[in-house]
Amino acid sequence: MMEHGLQVIGVGHSCLDRLCMIENYPKEDDSTHITSITVQGGGAVATALAAASRLGVKSGYIGNTGTDFVSDEIIRLLEADGVYTGYVSRRSDAFGLESFVMVNPASGSRTKFPERDVNPPIEWTPELKDAIRNASILHLDGTNWENAYEAASIARDYGVMVSLDGCSMQGDNTRNRKLASMADCLIMNKKYPLRVTGVADYDDALLEISSWGPGIVMCTLGEDGVKAVIDGRVESFPAFKVNVVDTTGAGDVFHGAFIAGLLDGMDMRENIRFASAVAGLKCTKAGGRAGIPDKEKALAFMNGNM
Repeated sequence: MMEHGLQVIGVGHSCLDRLCMIENYPKEDDSTHITSITVQGGGAVATALAAASRLGVKSGYIGNTGTDFVSDEIIRLLEADGVYTGYVSRRSDAFGLESFVMVNPASGSRTKFPERDVNPPIEWTPELKDAIRNASILHLDGTNWENAYEAASIARDYGVMVSLDGCSMQGDNTRNRKLASMADCLIMNKKYPLRVTGVADYDDALLEISSWGPGIVMCTLGEDGVKAVIDGRVESFPAFKVNVVDTTGAGDVFHGAFIAGLLDGMDMRENIRFASAVAGLKCTKAGGRAGIPDKEKALAFMNGNM
């Protein structure tokens, strides 16, 4: 039995999202009205873990945060979604991160203003290394490159699958390529594959990345669906049609759902449809986490029973 029974361990961005619904998005040096404000947990890895947990995956988070109120809320909201936080270090020299998200109700698009993560790097104690060793999957983003690369190295040493959210990119593109090459499963946003390869075509970029080492390579394209490399060819998968309220966290939720599908033994095509369904349902409510469905609801929607 694994310690705490955790199936996936996450290392990456966790924050508090302050979501502002606005009348319209103004031009620079102009103004608009905020019609409502809600607060939810956010962050690429943290939201993926919350999604995986709601879908029945035993999930845990490793990271540093502070002793302030924002840190308290970040941890409380992770625990409310069943994410184990015993590996979070509360430090006096760290602080809870916040992100301000402006949501345009006309389209559901969002503009983010995240606080930069300047918290101290993770100190990789034997306990934290064992947490990775005992998991089935390590899920990362590249927000703090040093933390991500060290965690990936530990996972590779223990033969643990590395899942990477290709979203945050370093100014030094050699670092992006180096981390991407450590992944077994690399799911990227629409900017990442073109930037890290320097190739202008998505299909060509994905095929090049698949030669770097990852066995699973795909990118999410919002309403244009997903492109994935399967059996040496790029296949396209449409997005599910939903009444979009807010796209915040859709990619993060896709990651968590895809991890859940991997652990359930779904084949690649079925898992892409499952993760797309979960991400689509998320978009029907404001915020990155409020709309995440449970597994039963996601499967019913995926199979046309909703």
